Amino acid sequence: MTTRTGGPHITPQRPIAPWTRTRLRTAPGSALAFAALVLLTAFLAAAFPRAVDTNESSSLRQDLSGARPARSMLELTTPQPGLELPQSDREDALRPQVIAAAYRKVLPLLPAPMRADTTQSAYGVQTTKFLVGQEAWLPRPDGLPPEFTLAAQAGLAHHSTVRTGRLPTAPTGLTRQTKELEAVVTTATAKVMRMHVGSLVHIGTSDSQALAVRITGIVDPIRPKSNYWSADQTLRNPGLASTGGRPPLVYWKAGLLIAPEAAPALLGTLGEPHAYWRIAPDATGLTAQQLPLLSDRVASLESGPDLLRLKEAAGRHASLTTDMDDILASHMEMRSAVRPVVAVAAVGTGTVAAVTLAMTGGLSAARRGAELALLRARGGSLRGIGGRLLVESAVVALPASGAGLVAAILSVPDGRLVPAVVGVVAVTVLACLAQPVCALALHRRPRLRAERADAVKVRPGRRRTVAELSLLLLAVGAVVTLRRRGTSDSGDHLVSAGPVLVGLIAALVLARLYPLPLRWAARPAGRLRGALGFLSLARAGRSSATGVLPLLALLISLTTAAFGGAVLSGVADARDHAALLTVGADARISRPGPSGTGALPDGLEQAVLDVPGVRMVTRVWIGPTFDLPRAHPIKGDMSPALVGVEPQSYARITRELGSDRFPDRVRQESPGAKGAGVLNAIASPGVAETLGREPQLIRLAGGDFTVRVVAVRSRMPAVAVPEFLLVDASKLRQRVATTVLLASGDELDGRALQAAARAGGKDVNVQLRSEVRASFADSPLQTGTERIYAAAIVAGAGYAVLALLLSLLQSAPERTALLARLRTMGLTRRQGRRLLLLEALPQAAVAALGGLLVGWATVRLLAPGVDLTQLALASVPGLASEADVSLRADAWSLALPALGVVALAGAVAAGQAWWAGRRGSISELRAGDMR
Repeated sequence: MTTRTGGPHITPQRPIAPWTRTRLRTAPGSALAFAALVLLTAFLAAAFPRAVDTNESSSLRQDLSGARPARSMLELTTPQPGLELPQSDREDALRPQVIAAAYRKVLPLLPAPMRADTTQSAYGVQTTKFLVGQEAWLPRPDGLPPEFTLAAQAGLAHHSTVRTGRLPTAPTGLTRQTKELEAVVTTATAKVMRMHVGSLVHIGTSDSQALAVRITGIVDPIRPKSNYWSADQTLRNPGLASTGGRPPLVYWKAGLLIAPEAAPALLGTLGEPHAYWRIAPDATGLTAQQLPLLSDRVASLESGPDLLRLKEAAGRHASLTTDMDDILASHMEMRSAVRPVVAVAAVGTGTVAAVTLAMTGGLSAARRGAELALLRARGGSLRGIGGRLLVESAVVALPASGAGLVAAILSVPDGRLVPAVVGVVAVTVLACLAQPVCALALHRRPRLRAERADAVKVRPGRRRTVAELSLLLLAVGAVVTLRRRGTSDSGDHLVSAGPVLVGLIAALVLARLYPLPLRWAARPAGRLRGALGFLSLARAGRSSATGVLPLLALLISLTTAAFGGAVLSGVADARDHAALLTVGADARISRPGPSGTGALPDGLEQAVLDVPGVRMVTRVWIGPTFDLPRAHPIKGDMSPALVGVEPQSYARITRELGSDRFPDRVRQESPGAKGAGVLNAIASPGVAETLGREPQLIRLAGGDFTVRVVAVRSRMPAVAVPEFLLVDASKLRQRVATTVLLASGDELDGRALQAAARAGGKDVNVQLRSEVRASFADSPLQTGTERIYAAAIVAGAGYAVLALLLSLLQSAPERTALLARLRTMGLTRRQGRRLLLLEALPQAAVAALGGLLVGWATVRLLAPGVDLTQLALASVPGLASEADVSLRADAWSLALPALGVVALAGAVAAGQAWWAGRRGSISELRAGDMR
């Protein structure tokens, strides 16, 4: 038996040098630059959605925690125990043990994601109707006695500090027959009500039914603005209330805090006591993604399955009231208005970044054109070449993308992870595919030599024409949709891509058209004596056919910058105008009074004028309200405020600050029917509609006068009431005192102005326009959106600059070889610098001018459909309903980026000419070089 032996066994050998490692070692600088670009792009793609989530979540938490406790709390109440129950059962229902046990049962029943803040929540028993105080020594502003509410609120010792006296106590087993209780009051209540330790107050409708309350202590709230003290502010601070008569009479309302064990005694009064559980929400862990679920839970607590569970714990007659649903609805409205505006910046910056990554792959493929052409000529397949290039890109892009994701998570710790990962994956895929796709597109067929890629050789085909027309129709549809519908649909990304599509169409149109005027200009330049003008125009007119990508990046970046500048400018202008209407000038000095504002001392005007920075002061008198001679046909009876001003100074101060023009006719007085003068007035729309254009008699306590409405204004500076009648104060018969001082000037010293105003009285208030304007942007969603927009503009500009540099670097070898050839023909270094500069400037100038025009046109086209009211004035709904907040074309955001493009192109061309001049011609010229 013989054994067959085969041929010699050949062991496969590994390549001497792996392809990927060799390529990375050959060009480490390019690999590091590509990795840095991918890392930065991945970081921005991951950080953007997390930053948006952070802003929305922070705004939601601030809206809930910053709202008045009376609006944000969940108040669960049960009515007074029914009269059909035995007396002992009625009393037991209000004892502190029963109320506390129900509180402990209610807290776990709150549905997620809602949680209670037990440090601010309160529960107890309180009278629902106010009881009249009988003592004569109690304050009576208009002769009416004060009214009190009695509250047996648990936890008083933990939420207050005893200033004098002691906390109230109550004997065990107290019943409704008890006629004397102990109570404490806050310091503010004691001061207004003239109470002290030991004071005895009889509360009730008559002496026989009056309840005697002895004050045992005066306390200071530990956290006055917490839910415990501010859910019912009467318990902390007394307030004035008024009757509904004419004229209205005012009286005081205050609260008395009794011991929880004394709650059953309230059944012996006519105050109709009820048990309550005021639950403060804990907003620390809420996120924007939980907002829809939270809205559903609030609705279920008000009238749904969750309310039934609460009734099982608190009683079958329990009911829950809250204004949290209004807070959540307001937040959702603002978020829905802000999201489309932010999406415009995201789409614009993302498009520029994608174009830049594509240009990076194209530049790398063009630089390696000879190498890849040689591989194709020797039998290399497209699959094999593409696979190797894909591995090269992936080896660099994958670690860089991972590092960018980690950096984004560390920089923006809050926010969802999935959108960040999706963004990073998209960046990674684009970075890995850019170079292989560009290389395969250039080497679909083997090439024997380097071919020209400029407009002389490559002509636009039918497919490109069809694609450009399709994009044109898409852009027109997006713009028309946005103008008609606005930004109400936050899920329509086509609308958000409107500025990008406009920039895309402009780039395609300019790429087709701009070589034509350059070629036409090259013909007369060829007849001139010098060759530089002809050469520069001829080469600029035959630019690379792939030059649409850098032009696209520049135009989209300039358009996004213009749109972003218009957004920020529109928001700033709206806030400036709203602050001016609220304050009236750069500063407003006033003091509170019975009718809203009180009289200011005579020497205060001169003291304000002496403050450094104050240029002008005008006096305003805001008088009491008055009745119109006839009722409004829709609104019924109105009581507008009478405002008297000095027409000359008031008109000057409003004109300087850019407010509504003050009509000169207000200063004039028309002759009346019987020799009496008729005052010309400015009226609010409601007052003007009621009075009409004919003279009308106005009756006041200080004297009657006749007015004629000569102008209608919805708002006037320093006039905060919605309905008013503004006249010349000097024409009134009655003597009017100054109630408001309006100061204007440059760089007002707020502290000095405060000191000068306080010299006229401790109750004199100073309101600065700068502070009021700053308060309009107190929401994290507003400030965060502005920061995101500014960052998007900067990032887009950076990518556009990089795209311009990549475009110039792609053609750098060709220009260097051209300079070397021309230097052998006698071209000097100075002429070489001029040639490169003249060649680069036409393209940069076209891009800059096109970007400026496209940016301006985009703002004009999209302005009617973009509403910035919620972004600018969400915190002041009264002004937001009247303000016209729209895009404002900002000259700086239009001109500066365009000039920067031209300057950068010139600087790069000059730098390249200087570097080429330092190298010899022999090192740049090779036999057979087709550059």
